[in-house]
Order: sequence, then C-alpha cells, then structure tokens
Amino acid sequence: MSESAALGELPLPTEPDYLRFSRSVGSWLTTTDHKRLAILFAVVITVFFFMGGAAITLVRLELVSPEGHLLTSDTYNKLFSFHGIVMVWFFLVPSIPNTLGLFLVPLMIGASDLAFPRLNLFSWYLTVAAGACTVYALIAGGVDTGWTFYTPFSTMFSNTHVFAAALGVFLVGFSTIATGVNIIASVHMLRCPGMTWFRLPLFVWSIYATSIVIVLATPVLAISLLLVMAERWLGLPIFDPNRGGDPILFQHLFWFYSHPAVYIMVLPAMGVVSEIIPAFARRRIFGYTFMVYAILAIAGIGFFVWGHHMFVSGMSPYAALIFSFLSFIIAVPSAIKVFNWIFSLYRGQIGFGAPMLYALGFVGLFTTGGLSGLFLAAIPVDVHVTDTYFVVAHFHYIMVGGSVSAFFGGLHFWWPKVTGKMYPESWARFAAILMYFGFNLTFAPQFIAGYLGMPRRYHTYPPEFQIYNVMSSSGAAILAAAYLLPLAYLTWSLVYGARASSNPWDATGLEWSTTSPPPHKNFVRQPRVVRAPYDYHPEGHSATIGPPSYQREQELLP
Repeated sequence: MSESAALGELPLPTEPDYLRFSRSVGSWLTTTDHKRLAILFAVVITVFFFMGGAAITLVRLELVSPEGHLLTSDTYNKLFSFHGIVMVWFFLVPSIPNTLGLFLVPLMIGASDLAFPRLNLFSWYLTVAAGACTVYALIAGGVDTGWTFYTPFSTMFSNTHVFAAALGVFLVGFSTIATGVNIIASVHMLRCPGMTWFRLPLFVWSIYATSIVIVLATPVLAISLLLVMAERWLGLPIFDPNRGGDPILFQHLFWFYSHPAVYIMVLPAMGVVSEIIPAFARRRIFGYTFMVYAILAIAGIGFFVWGHHMFVSGMSPYAALIFSFLSFIIAVPSAIKVFNWIFSLYRGQIGFGAPMLYALGFVGLFTTGGLSGLFLAAIPVDVHVTDTYFVVAHFHYIMVGGSVSAFFGGLHFWWPKVTGKMYPESWARFAAILMYFGFNLTFAPQFIAGYLGMPRRYHTYPPEFQIYNVMSSSGAAILAAAYLLPLAYLTWSLVYGARASSNPWDATGLEWSTTSPPPHKNFVRQPRVVRAPYDYHPEGHSATIGPPSYQREQELLP
C-alpha cells in the first residue's frame, strides 16, 4: 500500500511498543490487544503443531517396515487420528487467520484494534478449552476414527474417546467463528479514510473472504459433530441405518464444511504470497482486480464441490457429473492466481530473501497439488485412487505444503514488524530450501504408491510398496528438521537479532509505516490512504527504472 502513511508523512510513535506496554503475566492473559492475542494464538498453535508432528513421526517410523513392528494396530489408528484432528483444526485452520490475520488486519486497514476486542480474547480462551478436551482424549486413551469421524463407526463401533475429541473440535469451531465475525466487522467498520475496497491489500481480501467461509460453513460442522455426540451419548437414531438413520448424511454434512475448509486454509496462504512477491520483485501485483475476484470466486464455488469426496459413497450419476464439473471449474480462479503471481515477477528486480523462497515454494507446491486435484475431479480416476495414498499426497501438497510454506513465508516477512528483531538470513534461506526438498521427498512418492493401489490408514502393507514408504519417511525426517530450524533461529533472534527498522523490506503496506514493533494503539494518529496498493513503480513502467530507495525518495518529495 503506497499511502501517505507508508511514506513517512505520519510521525512515528514515541510511546512504548505493545511488547513493553505492560510486562506482567496478567496483562497478557487479560489483554484485548489484537497483536498480543495473535502471539498467544501463535504459542497455542505451535504447541499443537509439534504435538501433531510427533504423532506422525511415529506413524512414519512404523511405515518404514511392511510388517509394522513398532506399534499395535490400535495405537497406529489413534496416532494418525490425533495427527489429523490436531493438524487440521488446531493448526492449519487457525494458523494464518488467528496469528498473522489478527496481528496485521487492523494495521493494514489503519485501525487501532479489531471491532470486538473482548470477543477476540474470548476466542483465545475457547481455543485453549477446546485444545484441553482434545489432549484429554489423547491422554485418556486416544480416538481411532480418523479426523473425519465417519459414521456409523464413530457412533456405533468405536470404543475410544470420540465424545471428548468431537467436543474439542466443536468448541474450536466456535472460536474460529468468533474470529471470522471480528474480521468481517473490522473490515467493514474500521477502514481508515481513503482505504476503499479496491485499495485493500490482497492479504486483507483473503482473510475477509476466509472469514465469510468460516462463518457460513463452520456451523454445519458443529451441527454434524453435535449429532454424533447426541447419538453416542443419548442414543438418538440419527445415523444408525438399523433404526432409520442415514450414515451417508454425515458425509454430506461433514464435507459441506470440510471442502470449504480447504480454502479456509489456502486462501490466507494466497494472501500472504500476494504480499511477499510484489515486495521482493519490486513490482505491482499483476491484475489486482482479477486477483480480488479470483479470491471471491474460490470462496464462493468452494461451497458447491463437496460431493466429489463422495463419488464412491453412492450418489446419482447426474449429481456426480455436476460435482465433477464444478470441481474442474474451481481450478480456473486458482489458475488465475498462479498466472498473476508468475507475471508479477516479469521485469521485476527479484530478491531471493527467505520470505520470497517460501513464497515461491508455495507456488510450486500449490500448483502440484492443484494439478493432482484435477485427476480427483475426474470420476473414473477418483474411483480408482479413492482412499489411497494418492489422495493423501494431494491434500498434503495443498493443505500442508502450500499453506505451511506460506505461513513460514509470512512469519519471516512480518517477523521484524512483530518482534522488532531481524533473523539470520542465511539460516532462514537454508530452512526454506530444506523444507521444499523434504516436502517433495515425503509426498511425491505417495502419488505413485497411491496410484499403484496402496491404501491409506494401513500400518502393514505388501513389500513392493516399501521403497515408497522409506522415501516418504526419509523425507519426513528432513521436513522435521526444516520445521525445527526456524523455531531455533527465530528464538535466537529474539535475544541476539539485530534491531529491525520500521520498514526493512521497503514494502508499501500501511503496517510498515509504524514502528517495529508497533505501539499499543498501532498509530499516533489516523492514517489516510491516497494511492492504490502495491505502488512499487509508476504504472506502465517496469521496476528497473530505479532502485526501491530511489522510488521512496521520489515519493517523499512535496
């Protein structure tokens, strides 16, 4: 955003930044500051990220051998179930909206906080309570239904702690709804003067669209899990076919939420990448308006493709054709975004800093995952690979490879703003490259194993699949190192890192116009936006007409 505030026309605040505003533990646990709550959310999801990672580490060790001597069948089922539940609902869904989103949206729209600060605090406590339920389910013996809670197994046959796990997901769903409502209200009500809809950064657009999907889709998940709990606890005949229930109904309800949930995880990642690429290419984003409409199209069409998860569950062939067609259609706005990111690099002065490496990694992994999704939209291929490792590889490329790469990219991009400290760039670049290599070694072989017929969720398998599993487990070890490295050097930077300037990347967003870290109320006085976003160079010119410092100096002239 190249508004007046971003170019030094606003005085820098002299009051203590939000980290030093009050140092007591109580001030953190009762804070309504959106920046502090973003950090509290980051602490919670980091804990769950490594818990889920530990569970899948044991699963990958088990799969090194076809016979699977390390774990029992029950333990294996509980570990991959815990991994899925924790990683989807306690890390991937809240990862960007509840950390970078909560921290940055008020700064990007020129507001002092979110519309409902107390609701924000309530949302964090609800997440903690939900996490406690889920961890209790693990400690008390675990749950073996997978992250999908499919009926009738979850309601009639599983003897594990389904109720506690479902209650945890039920509660964390309401936490995400609260965050979504807060973001929607803030974007509508708190934009600073001059911040019109089409001057919003694409990150704000993506979080806004994600919030709409969250508010509309998550109640359906809540209802479906409530029905599972009601059938297990009260014995209501909802999904039991022997008493007139319909187990397929649960799949419709679950996937009506869970397919849009894919875009709850990916749309914020797209927003992060849309901020990093222009900043490191010194270029305007190519086709800003098309990017906005593509975000909205993905959010809208995502509600109408849930049936492609159920081609083998029994549905009308006409319904299957419609779901197949819509699943192909949603690839169009996704392709527009990839096309525009690539063209934003054209004639740019590209810097390969760590955020840019993570962003380019996202583009590569998301494109691979998206192209493999076209195979799953084709009914004959989907029937062939349903419940195989092909599906596992596909959704990990989208939801983990894409989203986690973007999350780490955003974490490094805005780390100086959040903490006021710079990180060691060489280590960060090494971690970004290591993550890309480790991820592909982990999941690319699973496409082949799945296509050849290896089913998912089995802890023993025919010996001919061992080579693919050894490759995957080796890649997982590299990936784990790539995930641990940032934890180490970012923690180191908090103590020993060089002090960050207000705008270390010479970026144009409004958030870079205030100090690093920002003060308690973000700005000394109300910013006013006077230009379009991503104004890195004069329109119609390339970024090669002058270095970024020259552009800034020019714009500072009266």
